[in-house]
Amino acid sequence: MSSRSADPPPDFATPPADDRDSAYELFQRGSKLLADRHPGAAAVLLERASRLEPGKASILEALGRAYYNQGAHALAAERFREIVDRDPLAHYAHFGLGLAEQRLGHPSLARRHLKMAVFLKPEIDDYRRALRRFEAA
Repeated sequence: MSSRSADPPPDFATPPADDRDSAYELFQRGSKLLADRHPGAAAVLLERASRLEPGKASILEALGRAYYNQGAHALAAERFREIVDRDPLAHYAHFGLGLAEQRLGHPSLARRHLKMAVFLKPEIDDYRRALRRFEAA
């Protein structure tokens, strides 16, 4: 058995994130941190990307996921709601918003958005499972 520990968190000083970074670069780096399970660090970069590209759905979605994964459910709900308000057919945003609203203790909102996610993309198992778990609770 190896005594190797988990990978350490990334060194945020390298490369430096300065104002010259494009929204795309910040989004890519933030998405990588999110995939590597560093949602707090990802949120910092994704917020900066969002300031450079306000309302960009891909950035807002990643930011919503980062906030949700670090337990900031109200912030996650705000980001997902911004997407849904602009694009009512954004299935993942409905899913994320439903999960966040559930965590915030808003069952009617959670149900509405989880049902909408399933309605828009019934083939996605995660959406159906989340709705079944919600309704069984």
